[in-house]
Amino acid sequence: MKNNSTEIPRIYRWKQVSEIIPWSRSYTYALVRKGLFPKPIKLLKSGQAAGWWESDIQDYMNSLMSDSGGYEDEK
Repeated sequence: MKNNSTEIPRIYRWKQVSEIIPWSRSYTYALVRKGLFPKPIKLLKSGQAAGWWESDIQDYMNSLMSDSGGYEDEK
C-alpha cells in the first residue's frame, strides 16, 4: 500500500478480516499469540473492541503469496 498523506488508514473489524482469511477467529488469535499473524489494536484505551490495520492484513496476505511462490514483487 502506498503511503498517501491524504488517505485515512482503515481499520478492519473481525467481520472484514474473516472475509479475507480462510480460518476461524480462535485459530487467528492462536496465530496472533505465536506471533504469526498481525496483532489487533484496541479501538479504545479501556475498551474491548479491537481491529486490524488494513495495511497489516494486506501485508500478511502478500507475504503468504510470496512464500507460496504465487506472487512476484515488481522491481
